[in-house]
Amino acid sequence: MRDVLGDLNSSLGKLYASEGRPSIPPEQLLSALLLQVFYGIRSERQLMEQLNYNLLYRWFVGLSPDDPVWDPTTFTKNRERLQNGDVFTKFMTKLLNHAQVRPLLSDEHFSVDGTLIEAWASHKSFRPKDGSGGDDNGADFHGQQRKNDTHASTSDPDSRLYRKAAGREARLCYMGHATMENRHGLAVAGQVTHANGTAERRASEIMLKARRKATGHRITVGEDKAYDTADHVAHLRSIGVTPHVTQHQTVTKTGRTRRSAIDERTTRHPGYGMSQSRRPMIECIFGWGKQHGTMRKTKHRGIARVAADFLLNLIAYNLIRIPKLLAV
Repeated sequence: MRDVLGDLNSSLGKLYASEGRPSIPPEQLLSALLLQVFYGIRSERQLMEQLNYNLLYRWFVGLSPDDPVWDPTTFTKNRERLQNGDVFTKFMTKLLNHAQVRPLLSDEHFSVDGTLIEAWASHKSFRPKDGSGGDDNGADFHGQQRKNDTHASTSDPDSRLYRKAAGREARLCYMGHATMENRHGLAVAGQVTHANGTAERRASEIMLKARRKATGHRITVGEDKAYDTADHVAHLRSIGVTPHVTQHQTVTKTGRTRRSAIDERTTRHPGYGMSQSRRPMIECIFGWGKQHGTMRKTKHRGIARVAADFLLNLIAYNLIRIPKLLAV
């Protein structure tokens, strides 16, 4: 991690003025943000409080025992500066291109999946866009038909009301998407979008197109049955990606068997079965981020801030995995 921060010195230096009061060193700021994800610390104010007395945290961030801890508001302002400078994406790229990490990665076989990130907004804030509604501040919404077309959250307008599956409750949330290489299960790309029925497929196409361009040759991708649509499969093939998508052949309510866009021309190859066996590893990334990191329910509002926090969770997962892989 220290090597990557050293490589980012030139990029980090451009974000700060050469004169005026000294601000929070960007290396310490980024280390503190990763520390927050490692230990699932709820807020930046609580992070500053723990940095005030926890010597282990101080050592990791680079503070001596006598150094004063930053004001939480100042810390937040500087975090947004890193976010606007696209530093988290650059950190991920430098980490994956590190001399010790690059041999661990596959440049041919990948998996893509998505997960819901609960927004920092309540159902009461989901009000009609035209300003209509009762005087109860949205407290009594039972029996009302509420849609994203006509309603929006007053707390976090970027969040969307979304139901994960039939029979499940609808929640205000975002949708996070990750690309994983299949050799050791490391995250290589991430993106956050609005939660809707086509977001997973559209995000997959964007990330895989960039991955295909970076590798310079044809790649394969393992995906679950939610990606089994004719237009998505055709689009992946057109950009040089071989889709190893789980066949969605369930029986519909009318008794008809759904027709999969993946046929035996793909499933007969041994590589299809290998992609399907490796694909579930991507759930470990989301599971770690929600159990130990800060991915389950975001503390940020706005899609840009949520995307930055999501990418930090992917970076933190890689930093925990890589030493174990190098030790083997």
